[in-house]
Amino acid sequence: MYKTPDFIAPAFYRDPQAALAQVQAIYDQQIGHLRQAMQCFVAGESLPGHVRACYPFVRIQTRTVSRAAGGAADSSWLSYGFVAGPGRYETTLTRPDLFGDYYLEQFRLLLRNHDVDLEIGTSTQPIPVHFSFAENDHLEGSLTPERRQLMRDLFDLPDLGAMDDGIANGTWEPRPGEPEPLALFTAPRVDYSLHRLRHYTGTAPDWYQNFVLFTNYQFYIDEFVRLGRAEMARADSDYVAFVEPGNVVTRRAGLAAEPGDELGAAPPRLPQMPAYHLMRTDRSGITMVNIGVGPANAKTITDHVAVLRPHAWMMLGHCAGLRNSQQLGDYVLAHGYVREDHVLDEELPLWVPIPALAEIQVALQQAVADVTHMSGHDLKRIMRTGTVASTDNRNWELLPNNTPQRRFSQSRAVALDMESATIAANGFRFRVPYGTLLCVSDKPLHGEIKLPGMANHFYRERVDQHLRIGIRAVELLREQRIDQLHSRKLRSFSEVAFQ
Repeated sequence: MYKTPDFIAPAFYRDPQAALAQVQAIYDQQIGHLRQAMQCFVAGESLPGHVRACYPFVRIQTRTVSRAAGGAADSSWLSYGFVAGPGRYETTLTRPDLFGDYYLEQFRLLLRNHDVDLEIGTSTQPIPVHFSFAENDHLEGSLTPERRQLMRDLFDLPDLGAMDDGIANGTWEPRPGEPEPLALFTAPRVDYSLHRLRHYTGTAPDWYQNFVLFTNYQFYIDEFVRLGRAEMARADSDYVAFVEPGNVVTRRAGLAAEPGDELGAAPPRLPQMPAYHLMRTDRSGITMVNIGVGPANAKTITDHVAVLRPHAWMMLGHCAGLRNSQQLGDYVLAHGYVREDHVLDEELPLWVPIPALAEIQVALQQAVADVTHMSGHDLKRIMRTGTVASTDNRNWELLPNNTPQRRFSQSRAVALDMESATIAANGFRFRVPYGTLLCVSDKPLHGEIKLPGMANHFYRERVDQHLRIGIRAVELLREQRIDQLHSRKLRSFSEVAFQ
């Protein structure tokens, strides 16, 4: 027997706000049930049996192709917000407090494009008890090993079988009678990533903004922190808060602290991939993450940031220049990728092309021009557009017979790093617009390698400009319509409705 909350019957809605309110009511009831039972368990009480709570769901039933899919004049430009054809479509939902605006937009588009009811109810997908804890709850930490072992008999624990990426990978197939998916990620998959983000980046997922910059050098983070704190000192800044690891919040001058700000504390040591958030009230600010070195980190962090459905992510970092005509400090705008990172070969086969996205490319090129005050031939002299190769072998130069060099030459690569192709490929895989702007920091094929003094001087000289270019690119992207930014290049011909 399962001890469950009182059943809330499914209901039908034509008002997206009312539908969202019902999602919130079901979620609050189910999470409250789990939290209360867990508190009793931690206090040493005996529970009457297995305690279970389940996620809310949203479902639609369509009998015709949507107006958007049919190419109606007013919606033919849509790349999301409609299902592929007649049938039953469903997904589980979580954290409506965090995803409320996102869910509201998806509900609105479904109602507009299909003219059908939204069915909101309680699913049969259990909520793992670990995903019910509030941000600053650490109840399980006080349990003995024996008591923790007993948890699996009394609560549902995370089930990896319920959170794979088959939908995003295009490999998921429904069982007979099973509905088609509405979203790339199920609720357990989302919750899993939200918890991983806390672990890897040291900040709560609530702070993440819709534009994300990744870097592979701490120098960029140091400059971003300096810039963020400077913005907070300006009462007229467009940004309202700056958040650092440990959920340390600095509010803009003139703004009062908000409840919960006092709970933040700088960690004794930085997490594996620390994140920093320059926030705007509409979440269109900038999150910057130092992913460190290597494609494994690049895949790990983008696997989890993807559930937040950002409007774009971009890589800003250093690379090896492969052409003799390049100079240290030149920029490389990637328009293609050679994938020798190997971390995504199973999820995204190598024969899948990773296209350049015009909206991101134009914004990055314009940002370089705006910040450097160069155009035409002068701009081309300091920025090369070309293919970037990413490898998982940091010492590729030492391989015998120059085989990597031959491959890079055949691919027409102009730069080499260890992360950019991974970030772009995972953006393609998860339908998140992506881009890459790198800065040449050494030329190993031409005898120009990093020396300690030279490297430090170079980094300090170039990082400020490179970061300002990335921020300017975000400003340009922010001015675009989001439905145009989420390009149809990223959508398959049988796509989920949620962007």
